[in-house]
Amino acid sequence: MGKEIERKFLVKGDAWRQLATGVPYRQGYLSTVKERTVRVRTVGDRGFLTIKGVTVGATRAEYEYEIPVQDANEMLTNLCEKPLIEKNRYTIDLGPVTWEIDEFFGDNQGLIVAEVELQDEAQKLELPPWIGEEVTGQPQYFNANLIKRPFTTWKNR
Repeated sequence: MGKEIERKFLVKGDAWRQLATGVPYRQGYLSTVKERTVRVRTVGDRGFLTIKGVTVGATRAEYEYEIPVQDANEMLTNLCEKPLIEKNRYTIDLGPVTWEIDEFFGDNQGLIVAEVELQDEAQKLELPPWIGEEVTGQPQYFNANLIKRPFTTWKNR
């Protein structure tokens, strides 16, 4: 079984920007029920279908498959819940881990989060200075929930 062990943090400041170049992502959801999410995503000129299970701690089942980008674009336009998630992803390698920083646009403009995948939940993690509050496990920060309640609608941000 595929699994993902991931921690998520808010990002503070702009020091991280000099470390990477952003890649545009578009993604939408075919299913956002608690027990599973089914996501369609384009990354540049590639398409992906991803199925994720329920999160327990920082771990969840994850299966990802590359699909034709034309199929992904058609699903994003015709089948996925709206609004779509639009963001740039920046990838920064620091020591033994890779940080992925997502800068959101559209209905989620202003939200910037950093995610890091770990080998196990107990793995020690050195936080760079641009990492802020940890939001791992806080459902409002799940991409699947950002289509239901976009960041720009939050009263206390």
